[in-house]
Amino acid sequence: MSYSPGYEIPLPDGHAFPMGKFLALRQILERDGLITAGDVVEPQEARWSDLALTHTPSYLQKLRTGSFERTEIRRLGLPWSPALVRRSRLAVRGTLNAAWMALEDGMAANLAGGTHHAFPDHGEGFCVLNDIGVAVRTLRRGGWIGRALVIDLDVHQGNGTAAVFATDPDTFTFSMHGEGNYPFPKTQSDLDVGLPDGTSDSIYVDALNRHLPEAFEQAQPDIVFYLAGVDVMEGDRFGRLALTLTGLEMRDRIVIDMTRDWDVPMTLLLSGGYAKSPEATAELHAVAHRVASTNSGVS
Repeated sequence: MSYSPGYEIPLPDGHAFPMGKFLALRQILERDGLITAGDVVEPQEARWSDLALTHTPSYLQKLRTGSFERTEIRRLGLPWSPALVRRSRLAVRGTLNAAWMALEDGMAANLAGGTHHAFPDHGEGFCVLNDIGVAVRTLRRGGWIGRALVIDLDVHQGNGTAAVFATDPDTFTFSMHGEGNYPFPKTQSDLDVGLPDGTSDSIYVDALNRHLPEAFEQAQPDIVFYLAGVDVMEGDRFGRLALTLTGLEMRDRIVIDMTRDWDVPMTLLLSGGYAKSPEATAELHAVAHRVASTNSGVS
């Protein structure tokens, strides 16, 4: 499991991003006996050369120097700082480390990541760097994997990831999301399933059971990246769907069980969630870890 104290940085008072959820999630997992301190690997910052496998030189230069236009910062949704750059690079390397661990152990997690709104040439929606894009291309360059499947169940469509892999026949992107929610317009994934506002547990689970097997069949993956966003929950600040805790657990169990049935390594990532507090958000993120710990630990 990957985690770094550097995942958390100061933000202006009242900022919408729940930065405290990363530490809170680690504490919850330790409290509940799902991990110990020895299970946690602290990442270094991702190398710029690895980031360049996904992001354009001009964007990386702006990120290094903070030379963004005001409109670019507004689209990103986060104020630039050296700490933000370090935090973003740490999270990317955390996903890469978790993917390596998953290939060895069958399943591993990054207690961050899933930054699926980051495009090759810009960031948006609180996403600075596309950790999945960098991880897949770094693994493939090293001969660790051939084909990859991205299962994105954040309430917001994975537009950046869809763009990163738009011309990549060896990476299959599946996004099931709120159709009436951000982003506008959406970027076409290999398989998009848009759900109406107010979607309940039963409708959500039925849609997932119908479409997830298709994603596996088409992807034939060597590794799965699961973006287990919890902003699908009823009452989420930015969500608009209406899953209960039972529905969230069913969702995670379907994905994790099917990945095990296919005997494919899984990298578990957080993605979004905007409950009433960072601690409440972290409790929801812990659901996937509890499901994953059933019959098999998450490293």
